[in-house]
Amino acid sequence: MVIELGGNIKLEGFSDLDPTTMIIVKKLVGNIAREFQEKESFSELLLTLTKGENTATIQANLKGKKELSTEATEANLFFAINNALAHLKQQY
Repeated sequence: MVIELGGNIKLEGFSDLDPTTMIIVKKLVGNIAREFQEKESFSELLLTLTKGENTATIQANLKGKKELSTEATEANLFFAINNALAHLKQQY
């Protein structure tokens, strides 16, 4: 199931997270997406979560003037999201 935030932000694989965690995920992703939008508009930001036994892997894809993609794996979900989006920011 894909969760849409604001039309051009999509989260895949996040539907089984508890509501408190989802609030933090939405704020984290929303704040960084706003930074992307201020720099240059984009058509889609897709984050895909894959859970391992003790890890979270985030695959991030950003479509704008060019298509960017990165992946981060961490023990902490929030660090994985932050690292993947930080890497996209460096490329953007």
